Amino acid sequence: MPGAEPVTRVLPMQRARAALIDFLRLESSGGILLVLAAAFALIAANSPLAPHYHAFFDLPVQLRIGALDIDKPLLLWINDGLMAIFFLLIGLELKREVVEGQFSDRRQIALPLVCALGGMLMPMAAYALINRGDALAMRGVAIPAATDIAFALGVMSLLSSRVPMGLKLLLTAIAVADDLGAILIIAFFYTDHLSLPALAVAALALLALIALNRLRVLRLSPYLLIGAVLWVAMLKSGVHATLAGVALGFTIPLSSGRGSEENGQHRPLEILEHGLHPWVAYGILPLFAFANAGVPLAGLSLASLAAPVPLGVALGLFAGKQIGIFGSALLLIGLGLARRPPEVSWASLYGMSILCGIGFTMSLFIGSLAFEAGHVDMLVLNRVGILSGSLIAAVVGFVWLWVSLPKAQSR
Repeated sequence: MPGAEPVTRVLPMQRARAALIDFLRLESSGGILLVLAAAFALIAANSPLAPHYHAFFDLPVQLRIGALDIDKPLLLWINDGLMAIFFLLIGLELKREVVEGQFSDRRQIALPLVCALGGMLMPMAAYALINRGDALAMRGVAIPAATDIAFALGVMSLLSSRVPMGLKLLLTAIAVADDLGAILIIAFFYTDHLSLPALAVAALALLALIALNRLRVLRLSPYLLIGAVLWVAMLKSGVHATLAGVALGFTIPLSSGRGSEENGQHRPLEILEHGLHPWVAYGILPLFAFANAGVPLAGLSLASLAAPVPLGVALGLFAGKQIGIFGSALLLIGLGLARRPPEVSWASLYGMSILCGIGFTMSLFIGSLAFEAGHVDMLVLNRVGILSGSLIAAVVGFVWLWVSLPKAQSR
């Protein structure tokens, strides 16, 4: 039409890149909040505020509707309830990456997937080697398996534009892949005392969500309402309730089906993802860190770090992660099965492998499942290992990248 302005079409990969840039920016600042929340938790748990700190998170909170009764301390409402929203965000991100992001291209998927697999197996092997023969301690074998993407990107953001985008993309892809691995571990190894009636309700809720997706229902409210039913059913079933968030995320439609996806508008998954990001990054994850990182240090010494559980966790995070990830990359690229990302040197790739040893959020979460309230001593010891291993990985990874990356790089 004469005089009409040309319509600019935004390709799926351009949308994915724009979404990833927003994600990186938000997660980086969220990582700083995680550090502050963990620091405040340690201060609170080792000061005259300690009785109030523990009493606050032990506060009973009850929700009762007819015969439905959910009565848990505040700590478990955070770990089972609010963290389900975090896992919903993971589910949304995984679906977007699989459909139109990095995992949609088979040529780009091999390197992060194999690195993520190596970065899970080696830390678990290190932990198992140190804790072999102790059945209780072996429940925590998966604690050092996952990378905390918010924390790792927060440390990387301190280096500003010196970090090439390819390195950030690879770190994000590896972290997303091992988040998926952690989800599978939780589903298969930290599920017991199953309730068949509750599982039947959960299955019906999941089928209803799939039906909404197939019928191309675009309003988010039906998904969220049925997702709440799915969460309650999972909570009562014995399967960890946070997995309901992942299942819900995978059923949210990515495309609007109205021809508007070219300009990136009215896409239900992206609307929900962008809406949840600030709440998760600035609210849920810092609150989770504050609730779970409060380790009482009284009575602990350097000898405590040498106990099998904290030593296995710390070595798994710091040594196992970098060996597994960098070793996998070295093997895959050396065999010509994958290519090193543009502008990413071997030195910076190694530095990124060290940063992947920051396992803060997911490690604390898996640790809380492995050593529940009946094993308070194990809870404390595994948190000591998580905090020390993550801190060492953060400091050494930052220093390595500071030294190895070019001092000035225009972007």
